[in-house]
Amino acid sequence: MIRHIVLTKFRPDVTAQTISEIYAGLSELSESLPGAGGFIGGRSESPEQIERGYMHGFVIDFDDWEALEAYATNETHKALGGQLVENATGGVDGILVLDLEV
Repeated sequence: MIRHIVLTKFRPDVTAQTISEIYAGLSELSESLPGAGGFIGGRSESPEQIERGYMHGFVIDFDDWEALEAYATNETHKALGGQLVENATGGVDGILVLDLEV
């Protein structure tokens, strides 16, 4: 299984509603693709408070690397990813992506 982890520093002017809409789209997409699912996302509530500005994140699990590739090349994913970049502090510099084989 591949765990896809995305952390985002959203610009201060981005509303909670905008973030929620992006995450809802990603959740719907992950549930519609074969080999993908388990979307979990939201705002950090860590008591450690060392997010360094990455206050939002989400996780999607994929059965294998092929399922992740299908997600990455999906047109809906590209559009939602564009919205993440558009709303992140510094564009793509405000996004971290980790893919872990678990």
